[in-house]
Amino acid sequence: MDLIEALNEKINSFVWGPFTLSVFLFVGIFYTLRLKGIQFKKAKLITNKTLLSLFKKQTRTSANKHSLSQFGSLSTALAATIGTGSIVGVATALTIGGSGSIFWMWVSAFLGMGTAYAENVLGILYRSKDRNGKITGGAYSYIEKGMNARWLAKIFALFCVLASFGMGNMAQGNSISASLFQSFHIPRVYCGIVLFAFILIVMLGGVKRTQNVCELIVPFMTVFFLAGAVIILFLKHERLIPEFLSIFKNAFCFKSAAGGIAGAGIKKAVSIGIRRGVFSNEAGLGSTVSVHSSSNIKEPVEQGFWGIFEVFVDTIIVCTITALVILVSGAALVKNEGAEIVVKAFESGFGDLGGYFVSVSIVLFALATLIGWSFIGENAFCYLFPRAKNRIYKIIFCIFVYLGAVSSLEFVWEISDTFNGLMAIPNLITLIALSKEVVNETNRYFNKNNYT
Repeated sequence: MDLIEALNEKINSFVWGPFTLSVFLFVGIFYTLRLKGIQFKKAKLITNKTLLSLFKKQTRTSANKHSLSQFGSLSTALAATIGTGSIVGVATALTIGGSGSIFWMWVSAFLGMGTAYAENVLGILYRSKDRNGKITGGAYSYIEKGMNARWLAKIFALFCVLASFGMGNMAQGNSISASLFQSFHIPRVYCGIVLFAFILIVMLGGVKRTQNVCELIVPFMTVFFLAGAVIILFLKHERLIPEFLSIFKNAFCFKSAAGGIAGAGIKKAVSIGIRRGVFSNEAGLGSTVSVHSSSNIKEPVEQGFWGIFEVFVDTIIVCTITALVILVSGAALVKNEGAEIVVKAFESGFGDLGGYFVSVSIVLFALATLIGWSFIGENAFCYLFPRAKNRIYKIIFCIFVYLGAVSSLEFVWEISDTFNGLMAIPNLITLIALSKEVVNETNRYFNKNNYT
């Protein structure tokens, strides 16, 4: 076990080290330049095609039982990305990198919008239907067909399945049971049994049931958490502007924000901020491409817009508001770890109820991640083993949910984090290689619709 841990630590330090993070940034800059800043220049059009279109019936309905609606694909993708990291991870970033790390998280997110756009465009271009009429696709599809590298696509899919059992499964089950035990004294074994049954029922219901549950949970949990956060910001409004400005000030300051807690300088702020952004929205990992590829949308570019919107909601809205709540409450000054800092932040406005609020939020976010990753992992499993029955994966996935709920998972967090990062390597290589197709498809769409 010591040997495995040492090996994992070395791989993880490379996967999430300066070089790989630089590649994430490079790909984001590369697409931002090649697409002429589409996430900024076409912001109004993107808003019309995403946020404002949510009020249209065709956005919320799908043509058949084998595809997701546009809103369904967004909800399922957000379910996978807006996890506990959007709460606890932000607190950790502030503790290590100071408030300046949030600025670099924004930079990572805005550049990541270009990457997410490219992933989704390619996902739609290379998707297909299986023998049952189900729409299938993902990063492995454009890696295999676009790069003519089936072996590399299989490696990506394998990493995706392994990540689904770890970061997308056991880790989330553990967060749920830990939160419920700590706040409500519910035994972990009971949590595990309920989670096993609930996730199995959702997965056995297929694409439609997954969509319906995600459409219910994701909007509710987002509004619930943000409403509580806005109340804290209102109660501490006198500190809001100073703390917001500190994000910009400390992004380029060689002293750590928050009074030098971790002694982090600008290098630490940049590193932690970029890493937090990638962790949060997963742009460049290729993980949520299979969800977006299942959308009933016909235009690849318009699905690319949904990728941009997903990153915006996840990082620019949810993570930013979480950070501001921690900053205005002064909780970042307390020498605690992630979850405890968030609890202190909400207790500053809600008193003892703050802990219950954070626990419920973590449960909802982790539950959504479980459902989202069950969809992602199942699709990757079906790609790896096209002749195997997908019920095999569903049962195994639910068993791992139970094990996660009742076990200590420090090593699982570490190794699944590595698998999560390993997915990025074949995906980023392919995104660079297929950039011409993304640009051509984008130009075709804008010329066809006379968008200037």
